[in-house]
Amino acid sequence: MKKDILIITSYFPPEIGAASNRIFQLANGLQQTDFNVTVLTPLPNYPTGKIFDGYTGKFRHVSEEKNIIINRLWIYASNSKNKLLRLIAMLSYSFSLIWFFMWNKIPKTVIVQSPPLLVAFTSMLFLRKKNKTIILNVSDLWPIAGLELGALKKNFSYKILEKIEYYNYSKANLVLGQSEEILTHVNSIFANKKTFLYRNFPNFKFPKIQQVPSNGKLKIVYAGLLGIAQGIHKLCTELDYSNIELHIYGSGAEQSQIEIFISLNPKLPIFFHGRVARHELHPLLMNYHISIIPLLNRIYGSVPSKIFEYARLGLPMLYFGGGEGEDVINNNNLGWVATSGDYDNLNSVISTIRIESLSLDRKQNIQDTAVRNFDFNRQLDVLKGVI
Repeated sequence: MKKDILIITSYFPPEIGAASNRIFQLANGLQQTDFNVTVLTPLPNYPTGKIFDGYTGKFRHVSEEKNIIINRLWIYASNSKNKLLRLIAMLSYSFSLIWFFMWNKIPKTVIVQSPPLLVAFTSMLFLRKKNKTIILNVSDLWPIAGLELGALKKNFSYKILEKIEYYNYSKANLVLGQSEEILTHVNSIFANKKTFLYRNFPNFKFPKIQQVPSNGKLKIVYAGLLGIAQGIHKLCTELDYSNIELHIYGSGAEQSQIEIFISLNPKLPIFFHGRVARHELHPLLMNYHISIIPLLNRIYGSVPSKIFEYARLGLPMLYFGGGEGEDVINNNNLGWVATSGDYDNLNSVISTIRIESLSLDRKQNIQDTAVRNFDFNRQLDVLKGVI
């Protein structure tokens, strides 16, 4: 008999981004094996800050997708930079969760996604009173990440967020972390807390490696969110375009800045392709020599899931984010690393990359590494034994 499990998340398809993909893969993987999965998530609104077409005017939307029951709850949607409006958005979803907890039967086992801290706190507070087994899935370390991004300052509000963070860890029966740094941080606060390294491995069919035609320029691609953390606008302004092309796919807060920069610099070989669905994106990525994975600032605990996704595609990577991600790239021979925040070093590293070195054998070796080291189903099997 299958075991019932509930996943509470702030991001889920049709929303885009690593968080949405990560939770969907987890939900789908569990559903296909030993679990009946139900998902609690807001009405889709990320990253636009507006409720998607087909969901507007609803307080709750229930659907079944791939045998997963998905409850989409009301939220005051906003992607404003105003901290008060962001707080109201999180509180609105928290109130919707409380309403759901009061009127619906909750399975014995619950996975709670963090961040956002406040949403996770609401779930931990109410579900612990119901004696549930709570698994806290930590994808980023807040408030530390907010401090490193410059979004937060060490003040009274920061101390409150720290207390919420510690409370969430204390009430979790198990903490999943997507990096060793996250688990180290959790165990530095609660030494005996049960933890599990759960990387953001993708699960899609391996594509056939192909040679990329060349016009003499190194074709670099970025695909993903165009947010503050990624710093794509600054990347556009700092790159040396002597021997490269930069292709950008995605959407987010910096999109208008990027489009304006491109329009003001029409001679630069920068090409913005907009947002593309994930299943359409993979074949497109195969047409580029290398991918770039940047972070504006080094974020403790962060290991971008793009690393594992691109390895599965056999796509060489240029990593520009610092931290544990550098170790993953170097230890698995997945590409190149440039010093985080040092654009001179980034351009220097790019200048050493020769198109003729990007052979089919090199790409195949990267894909083979993904087969050996980044296997979603093998990791899921181990996780099921822990849940």
